[in-house]
Amino acid sequence: MCNSESGCGCATAVDTAPAATATQDGVRTTYTVSGMTCGGCANSVRKHLSTVAGVTGVEVDVTDGLVTVTSDAALETADVRTAVEQAGYQLVG
Repeated sequence: MCNSESGCGCATAVDTAPAATATQDGVRTTYTVSGMTCGGCANSVRKHLSTVAGVTGVEVDVTDGLVTVTSDAALETADVRTAVEQAGYQLVG
């Protein structure tokens, strides 16, 4: 997918796939979330993602639209998407 405003169709791709890394604290996965603009947005996303089974931590970077979730094991993307949508935002990708 093109990353230019003109949508020219060039080969510049935007990678929105979640990036998961195993750590000694569990699995850390970073997701892209659109629509967050403030601390209240971050709190809402954090609150909803914290209810997903296995989640042990949530870090939100509103400026870059990134949410890093630490969990006991890999999470189902559908569960993460549902929690983000319940908070009022969109999981990208």
